[in-house]
Amino acid sequence: MIARCRETYRRLRLGTRLALGMGVLALVVFAVVGASLSMYMREYLVRQLSDQMTHVQTTQAKDVVVYGRVQDKPYWGWYSGLYKISGAAPVLRKPADVPPDASELRATAEAVRTSGADVLRTARIGGEPYRLRGCEVDDGVVLVTAAPLEDMENTMDRLVAVQVVAFLLALLGLVIFGRAVLRRGLRPLSDMAHTARGITSHDFTDSARLPVRADRGDGGPEVEELRTAFNTMLEHIDDSLAVRTEAEQRLRRFVADASHELRTPLMSVRGYADLFQYAAANEPGERDRHLARLRAEAARMGVLLDDLLLLARLDAAQVEAPLRPESADLVELAGQAADAFRAGHPDHPLTVTATRKELRLRLDPLRIRQVLDNLLTNAAVHTPAGTAVSVEVTVDDSDGDRESDGEAVVRVADAGPGIPAADRDRVFDRFYRVDKARSRDRGGSGLGLAVALSLARAHGGTLDVTSDPGSTVFTLRIPLDRTEGRTDRQLKS
Repeated sequence: MIARCRETYRRLRLGTRLALGMGVLALVVFAVVGASLSMYMREYLVRQLSDQMTHVQTTQAKDVVVYGRVQDKPYWGWYSGLYKISGAAPVLRKPADVPPDASELRATAEAVRTSGADVLRTARIGGEPYRLRGCEVDDGVVLVTAAPLEDMENTMDRLVAVQVVAFLLALLGLVIFGRAVLRRGLRPLSDMAHTARGITSHDFTDSARLPVRADRGDGGPEVEELRTAFNTMLEHIDDSLAVRTEAEQRLRRFVADASHELRTPLMSVRGYADLFQYAAANEPGERDRHLARLRAEAARMGVLLDDLLLLARLDAAQVEAPLRPESADLVELAGQAADAFRAGHPDHPLTVTATRKELRLRLDPLRIRQVLDNLLTNAAVHTPAGTAVSVEVTVDDSDGDRESDGEAVVRVADAGPGIPAADRDRVFDRFYRVDKARSRDRGGSGLGLAVALSLARAHGGTLDVTSDPGSTVFTLRIPLDRTEGRTDRQLKS
């Protein structure tokens, strides 16, 4: 039975349990208050009756002295008797108004003789409660008065009944209205529970944003604090899920694009291999032409795989980063990249300017050269023949008082048609091409700018683009303050 009641209590809602708890606490309080009030009222009534008996016996004592007996009965139901206590036992003096069983009055007279002082006691006479008072009114004479307690007991019974009814009504009202108030106060918690259930049923496959919040504005400071913490937690979950979803979507796009990019040269290799098999017995010129195509497609796959491997190593932030820093002249690297560009793209006029003859930094010269080559190749591929291209190497120290607080800046600009505004934010994405119709032989794999951005960040720098019709500028920034110890730690972090 106890176990069943306990299980039923556990299944109750929190508001009901709190209301019941308040009811039990109120019942204890009411019981203590009622008992205290009843005890005080009983003592007060007994004290009043005792004072009344003292006043009556004072009057009766005068009658005893004058007349030798009690003249009149003071109140209905009261008893009075005179006892001579000079002998071995108290003797009732006649006439007397005493009940048939006067043993309690005689016992009171005996108590007065024994103690030598007034005696107040409660006893039952004929089955009814009485208050008895004995006092010595003359030498060897004791007056004993008995007053019934029936009226006082009835008064106490009515008082207890009124208290019980009032306390039960108050308890019932407290439970009912208290539960309503608690339910209203706990409604924000119910909203939070509803929010949590909504989260568990939300599909995070397509959207990382949580569709619900605990936004109800009522509740006390504790509920507000809990709601604030809950919403902060949801915002953190939102951000984490958004990052994870974006990463997963990028990974899916990356895998799909990589598979697509690799499938094309693989199909070409297989096709040229079949042609080479059938052309092996033919003339040597045909065979050499197919063999050259096989080598070109294999080299293209090698470049693509090298770029993918480099990006993966940069993203993984390995302890041994794919950089080998050393002291190098950035102006010289820009000149070497310009010479290679002129040799490979003679149809694009190129100019190189530098504010310094030498700008030495601690960096990986091969990787910075790769960044410059990718930027220049991008300018040649996405602009028509005859488009002017420029490389500018400067130092920006406007943000600091010391020169070491500035940055080395390399700007690669072209006078081509520009990049559409909708594509500027995605030009550094992997496998992204502004011109979707451009062939891979013409447009590359779409990894050049992504590799350049990753290498710039690996050096602690930045790479951004600004573009308008007739002008596109890629800006590479590398901090000038690159001591060997600090740079090595940055490149490995």
